[in-house]
Amino acid sequence: MSIIIMILLLSVLILVHEAGHFLAAKAFKMKVAKFGFGLPIGPTLWEKQVGDVKVLVHAFLLGGYVAFPDDDKELDLPKDSPDRFLNRPIYQRLIVVSAGVTANVICAFIFVLLTAFLWGHMPSGKYNVYVNQIVAEKDQSVWASGLEAGDKIVKINGSDIDSAYGLLTFAQLSKKNDGKVDEIFAAENYRNLKKLNPAYKQDEVIPAEVIVRLPEQKPEQAIKLSANMLKGFQKYQDKQISLTDAQKQLRDKVAGKSYIVSDGTYTLNNIAFALSDSVRPLYITVSRNGKNVELKPIYPNEQGQIGIQLNAQEILIPTKGIKSAVVTSGKYLYDQTYMLLYGLYQIVSGKIPLKDLHGIIAITKVGGDIIDNNGFFSGLLLIAIISLDLAIVNFLPIPALDGGHVLFLILEKLRGKPLEEEVIDKIGTAGFLFLILLMVFVIFNDIFALITKQL
Repeated sequence: MSIIIMILLLSVLILVHEAGHFLAAKAFKMKVAKFGFGLPIGPTLWEKQVGDVKVLVHAFLLGGYVAFPDDDKELDLPKDSPDRFLNRPIYQRLIVVSAGVTANVICAFIFVLLTAFLWGHMPSGKYNVYVNQIVAEKDQSVWASGLEAGDKIVKINGSDIDSAYGLLTFAQLSKKNDGKVDEIFAAENYRNLKKLNPAYKQDEVIPAEVIVRLPEQKPEQAIKLSANMLKGFQKYQDKQISLTDAQKQLRDKVAGKSYIVSDGTYTLNNIAFALSDSVRPLYITVSRNGKNVELKPIYPNEQGQIGIQLNAQEILIPTKGIKSAVVTSGKYLYDQTYMLLYGLYQIVSGKIPLKDLHGIIAITKVGGDIIDNNGFFSGLLLIAIISLDLAIVNFLPIPALDGGHVLFLILEKLRGKPLEEEVIDKIGTAGFLFLILLMVFVIFNDIFALITKQL
């Protein structure tokens, strides 16, 4: 049922977008030839003439369109006919082309405002993260850290923690023996090794049965994460060097030792790298009885776990009254718009890999899960975000999207005349094919993610 609800809500967004174009055109008394729900790929499920507009429902429901008389190349329409969309003033065409995006933004605000009124509060996107209980093995560092059940986690490594995701991210990136080392830290360990074993050069093979003295093994540097990384907006990218299989085996041999006996294959450089892959500390600050308490370092295990159960309580913003609901809704949409634009920048700049791009199947699955787990109002807020996303993506300057049409209109204004129809058709066809290929790609990503249980 939750998936059916998501499909219906997504269908509403498509209808709202196309209705924006349609109503804007009718406001200028433009003739609209067709109103299509879905893309004209495959069979047409239903069609009916309503006044002077033909309404169609296509089998490929992922989309929609509003068609004008001059979109039909076979229609015998005089070049100077006022029914031609291209004969209308640029400002009218610009408003009509932009009306779908505007309708989606308005729709998003209505969904959010409706949620604020009916739900009585809005999510802040922030959580109070409490320690429910400590479940680690007795030899784990968490027991010696001073952490207690009921503590509220407020900082890790100097960064504010306002979600369980932030703590889990820190722990995963700080796991013991992750097979990667910092080059500067490895160089420091080499210098310490060299002082204790001055007879050997950096890459010189140390003969078998020779005792190699080891310096005190130190933890790696604590991980630093930005606010965007902690919110999931940005991926953490380190510049560490991966250990070879031989260096990993050597790492396990030198752990906790003050010396090692060479087997005839070791070099000081390899030993330095082995010493440099150890543990990373988590410097945690908790709030206890109204006071902040700095704990002793906690070191995650090989799985990136510290051995605690969390209780994350979302901080809700009350929305009592019209002013409170409107202001809170506006701020919520502003924050979500920033998140979507930043995510788009991450994709375009290549900081988010293409394999992480998802589409309608993933949206429906995730949205259905959100409705199941968090209720209908959380589903409404997700639909509002999708409506915003639809507006932003549609306004990109890509042929076949609204933004592409806006770009053509701007060029027409600058040139004093429109581009040749043949040029526009070729560019539009190329843009349409690009969108279809992109859609196929993200659907493949969605199906793969479902099969591999990533969603």
